[in-house]
Formats: sequence, structure tokens, C-alpha cells
Amino acid sequence: MATYDWIFDTLGLRGWCDGSGGEDGGGSAPMSMADLMNQAGNAPERTIWDTPFPSMDALNDACASFPQSRELTRGLERGFLDIKDALSYVLDPLTQPLSWALSNALSLFQSVPWWIMIPLLALIVLVISRSWKLMAFVAGSFALLAFIDYYDYAMQTLAIIFVCAFICVLLGVPIGIAMSRSDKLQAGMIPVLDMLQTLPPFVYLIPLIFLFSVTEPKLYGIAIILYAIVPVIRLTNLGIRLVDKEVIEAADAFGMTKRQKLYGVQIPLALPNIMAGVNQTIMMSLAMVVIASLVSAPGLGVLVLRGIRNLELGVGLISGLGIVLLAVILDRSTKAALARVNAAQKH
Repeated sequence: MATYDWIFDTLGLRGWCDGSGGEDGGGSAPMSMADLMNQAGNAPERTIWDTPFPSMDALNDACASFPQSRELTRGLERGFLDIKDALSYVLDPLTQPLSWALSNALSLFQSVPWWIMIPLLALIVLVISRSWKLMAFVAGSFALLAFIDYYDYAMQTLAIIFVCAFICVLLGVPIGIAMSRSDKLQAGMIPVLDMLQTLPPFVYLIPLIFLFSVTEPKLYGIAIILYAIVPVIRLTNLGIRLVDKEVIEAADAFGMTKRQKLYGVQIPLALPNIMAGVNQTIMMSLAMVVIASLVSAPGLGVLVLRGIRNLELGVGLISGLGIVLLAVILDRSTKAALARVNAAQKH
């Protein structure tokens, strides 16, 4: 006798329970060890401490026609597969430019000779940071990666981060500005951003694998963008909302339009927060690139995955060191740019 037989007996649903059992015949699930023991007459004596929660499976034990939890998950899967073709038909042309951008960036970063790329990256860092020490660190780090034959993998990772972080900023800053100008939009976007920020990274990959081919760069590109776009949206919105109201009132007194206030007052004053969001977006892009190696994303993440699969300790550790170096380079460069922005505002 099941624990919750009394519920269906009280509601007068015993006839329904003893019927056909629905689409799957009610008893299609493999029997559990507890059920086998019950049938054999060896069921342990159940106390109040052993009472199961009235979950779908527990109620199914009492009524074979009541759906099991696996039918819920199977229904979600079937529903997604039913609309998969329609979604692909809409999303394929919209996301194809992302595949082109990633493919071209990977080709460019790998085709440029090392003796041009390393000095160019060092020069860019010098212009951003005005720090000769940071420039020397960047040049030395890439030279080390090239010396141990990990240069191509590092360039692949850098190319993916460049494209995905750029798209995150391109989309995230306008969304953050729109949120700062509308309380209703902010209230609607916050649950979406919370969901994107708390979903485990691997979950992003599950629906995308069904929608796109594993060989298409947009598969991992979309996952990286969805995972990394949240900080720049949040901090753009926060930065603009934190602009001093007295400054806004002064701008109104001078007769500035909304557009003039946005570009002349709010964005410049919110720039430190926006740059902090860009920094976090770049760091999260790097973290997701490693995970996206599971779905054909090239770069240092492939070596990390190889080290795990083949138990190659040295490969895993050295590729991890390469990722750390890239993270330090990107973090220090963006923080140096942020420090220059803060210094310019103080003067």
C-alpha cells in the first residue's frame, strides 16, 4: 500500500487511478528496489520519519495515472524539439554574423606573425596604461607562451575574447542606458539578468547544442555573450543612476536636452562604473571560453580539456598557467584604463 493512497480514495479518483494510466500505461517506469521489496512482502516497517514528500513520483506510487517527474522533463524536451526547427530558422540568419566575426578574428590573430603581434599588443597596452612595466610584462608573457609552443592557443583564446567582449559592450551599454532611463524596463530586466548570472555555465550550452551545429563558432559565441554580458549592463545602469542629481539639475538649468545630458554629463560621470563592468565582462568571457572548449571552442581551454581527459598533468598545468597570464594581462590593462579615467575626472 502506497503512502498517499488515501488522497485519491478521499477524492474519489480510485477509478481513474486504476484505469489505463495515460499515454505510457502508468507502469512504464522501471520498478524501484522498494517496490520489489513490497511485492516480495519484505517491505520495511515505515514510520513517520520515513514519510516521503508528496512529490510526483510518490503520488504516482499511489496512483499509476498520476504523471511522474520524468514525464515533466520529457515533455519539456519534446516541446523544445517541436519548436527547434522554427527557432533555428529565425536564429540562424540573425547569429550568422557572429560566426563570421569569430572565424575572421581567429584567422587574423593566427595569421599575423608573432614578431608583429607581440609588439603590437605591447604597444596597445602601453597606450592604454602608460605603464612600461605592464608593457614589458605583456611582451614577456606572450614570449613565454610562444617559447613553450602555446602561442597559437593563446591567440585563439584572445581572438574569441576580443569578439565576444566587444559584442557584450556594444549591446550591454545601450541596454544599461535604457534601463537607467526607465524604471519599468529595469524591473523587467532584473529577473532576466539574475537568471543569466546564476545559471551554471554548462546550462547555457544545452539548448544551443540542439539549435546549432557543434562546428559553428556561434554555438560557443552565444554562450559566452549570454554569460558575460550581465556585468556591463548592471554597472552601466548603476553608474548612470548614481550621477549626482544636483549635476542633472544644473544641466537642466542650462537647457540641455536629454541627449545632451546623456552624452555630455551622465556617460562621462558614469564612465568609471562602465569601465568596471567592461573589466568584469572580459574576465567572465575568459572563464566561459575555457568551459566552451567542450563544444569545439578553440584555444587554451582545449588543452585544459585534454589534460583532464588524458590525465596529462603537465599539459593541464601549463595551459592553466597560460590562462592565468591572459587573465592578469586583461585585468591589469582594463584596470589601468579605469585608473586613467578616474584620474582624468579628478582633474
